[in-house]
Amino acid sequence: MSWFKRKTKGITTTTQDKKDTPKGLWYKSPTGKIVDADELEKNFYVSPEDGYHVRIGSKEYFEILFDNNEFKELDANLESKDPLKFEDTKKYPDRLKSAQEKTHLKDAIRAAVGKSKGKDIVIACMDFAFIGGSMGSVVGEKIVRAADYSLKHKIPFMIISKSGGARMMEAALSLMQLAKTSVKLAQLAEAGIPYISLCTDPTTGGTTASFAMLGDINIAEPGALIGFAGPRVVKDTTGQDLPEGFQTSEFLLEHGFLDFITERKHLKNKLNQYIDLITNQPLRA
Repeated sequence: MSWFKRKTKGITTTTQDKKDTPKGLWYKSPTGKIVDADELEKNFYVSPEDGYHVRIGSKEYFEILFDNNEFKELDANLESKDPLKFEDTKKYPDRLKSAQEKTHLKDAIRAAVGKSKGKDIVIACMDFAFIGGSMGSVVGEKIVRAADYSLKHKIPFMIISKSGGARMMEAALSLMQLAKTSVKLAQLAEAGIPYISLCTDPTTGGTTASFAMLGDINIAEPGALIGFAGPRVVKDTTGQDLPEGFQTSEFLLEHGFLDFITERKHLKNKLNQYIDLITNQPLRA
């Protein structure tokens, strides 16, 4: 006797009624480790199997660093224009619109002020999902305005870099942001206001050549790619084989380009510890 007997033939289920496995339940790290998505989130988006730090954006970093995820976003509605009328496979305004719709972000950086371990801090965090975290006029302007807020209110400033470099659609205007942001950070230094730079994977191009390496303390996440040009470009230009681990945060720490490497789960405590040490304040528990 069969366990199941079809009484009606030709039964079909419409596409919208099919019960597929929801996306995002699992994450596979580059080393092949499979991690439950909920477990990954609870572990600060770090694979517990191999310690791989998954790329995250401003939303996740703000959740990690601000107390109770409470903050006020600064200059949230700044958007890039198209003064050069740039067009490649797409017109620049169309590319911006597409990125905004895909990411629900206005540009490749967000800045906010809030409390971290009970004290005020301004954090500007880049989003790689928005045109590769490319640095254009809005990125530079938001950093400068965030730094101005720090200057005015005399509170520490942090930039979290995650960028493929300057935005080619804005040409020389994007390159101007290197000098613009560097000058503003020099004003913070003159005022004695701490500036902490966190380099994450990847930090390349104009960001590395400016604000990413100008911190009072420069820190990085484990295994992050950090450099001006990518390893392939450097190898092709020099014609030499590169050392093992070249341009990883560990390599840069060993060669004096970084002060510390900090795992994401310790980031909030370490950030505030560095600030307390710089400002000669009692260490917060």
